[in-house]
Amino acid sequence: METRGHLKVFLGMAAGVGKTVRMLDDGRAELEAGRDVVIGLLETHGRVETERRAEGLERLPRRRMTYRGTTFEDLDVPAVLARQPELVLIDELAHTNAPGLEHVKRYEDVELILDAGIDVVSTMNVQHLESLNDKIAELSGVRVRETVPDTLLARADEIVLVDVTPEALVERLRAGKIYPTERIDAALNNFFKVENLNALRETALRQVAENVEARRVEVDQPLGTREERVDAGVAQAVGERLLALIEPYPGAQRLIRRAWRSAQRLSAPLDLLWVAPPGGAIPDGDAGASLHALQQLASVLGATLLVEEGDDVATTAARIADERGITYILLGASRPARGLARLREPLPMRLVRLAPGVDVRIVADRTRMRGRKGPST
Repeated sequence: METRGHLKVFLGMAAGVGKTVRMLDDGRAELEAGRDVVIGLLETHGRVETERRAEGLERLPRRRMTYRGTTFEDLDVPAVLARQPELVLIDELAHTNAPGLEHVKRYEDVELILDAGIDVVSTMNVQHLESLNDKIAELSGVRVRETVPDTLLARADEIVLVDVTPEALVERLRAGKIYPTERIDAALNNFFKVENLNALRETALRQVAENVEARRVEVDQPLGTREERVDAGVAQAVGERLLALIEPYPGAQRLIRRAWRSAQRLSAPLDLLWVAPPGGAIPDGDAGASLHALQQLASVLGATLLVEEGDDVATTAARIADERGITYILLGASRPARGLARLREPLPMRLVRLAPGVDVRIVADRTRMRGRKGPST
């Protein structure tokens, strides 16, 4: 049985921190140590220093594809597999592939190469993590369209943070070392504001710390006697389990990502529950598209999506919570009740009453906080 390759990721807070240069330096060090190293895909973005660091490393030709009259160049996965190097350098893990290739995303190409027993060194920015998509939009005002499943980064054998201060990164931008001259002013006024970079830097540091902590917990698990291992298994079996109540509308994706981050911090599985109206009809139109998007997001994050028919959300959720050993129920903030609905017991209170022993948490929509004046300091 072939051994899976080793994945190393250089993670940064934004473009220009030096991830690609670090990847190339790492590849050169491995080459000098006697390993067979090739560049599978390098994005220099016209940066002279990056191109110079690639000198002396074998570079595989890109694969050319023509789609609707336009020619694209991308990673040539068949060429990598045929070449069978010990280590391949593949830049920009979150990249979306050219139309017509075997996979939609570059990270899927990387998975295939790793499965072939080839080691991979790659790069990505923290804003491309799927579960951080909403948080990054809140911090920067920019919605990132290219994302990587958190599970891929969690399975990486090594994550290296490439860090510079926001002030140093802005100076690099002003010096023309990140973007062409015509893009500098727009970048400074948008994504590369110092307050944005500070928030992104903190997010990157926190992400790496969480990955390190997760690995430490796994490594520190004692072997012990058989009785101790059985006891540990019992303790794990009655650990935390989260349930997020969702509906098929676009805002539910934000709730799912927040719930998934909470589940990761608790090292707990996450279930998603949609209590569908009786009759079993699959929604069409916008609701149907939203349900499909939720199914895809659940698959990417590794959450379990449950669809249960029921007239009453609270009763159905309480039953599912009991059946699946749920310890936390998460739900979005309800819209203000109108008319006679104002006299009904709110859903969170009903859940607390119907599912005793289960913590109920309302996940705030932070986008509604924009423009609100914070407390004075």
